[in-house]
Amino acid sequence: MSKDLLNKKKSKEVKIFCDITKCVGCKSCEIACAVEHSQSKDIYSVVKESSRPKKRVKAQSIGKRVVSLHCQHCEDAPCVKACMSGALSKDPATGATLHDNDKCVGCWMCVMVCPFGAIVQDVENHIAVKCDLCPDREDFACVAACPTGALFVGTKEEFEKKLKEKAKKE
Repeated sequence: MSKDLLNKKKSKEVKIFCDITKCVGCKSCEIACAVEHSQSKDIYSVVKESSRPKKRVKAQSIGKRVVSLHCQHCEDAPCVKACMSGALSKDPATGATLHDNDKCVGCWMCVMVCPFGAIVQDVENHIAVKCDLCPDREDFACVAACPTGALFVGTKEEFEKKLKEKAKKE
């Protein structure tokens, strides 16, 4: 991993963005996320696991476009405010919205208030599941797996600059 990406991963301003003009809905991000959060962390062994891994990202059709939806780790996160058990919290150093599975009671309040629809229900384990920014990896599984480069790690300003540069080329 580059030093630049490692520094970005620790920054409060960094998010995972999706360029909807590049996303083809292949769901590679979903598969990579599920494998990363599986017991084996191996795509060929996942199907043999007793409990199916839960993806924390979803490629969804919105109108005629497909977008890869991720937790945006909101600064003033509605999910954290709605969490009655204290399972959701903010990391003051990175700004990440953290989820503690042991504290989660599966009330789904966070699912209901998330403006991005980025928190999902793990009905089998009766907990909420969301993007955890791949803490066991130096990079992000979904971004690394994206074959079209639709997923971008950076600040809002960097993403806007990238889109403007792309528009100028076209």
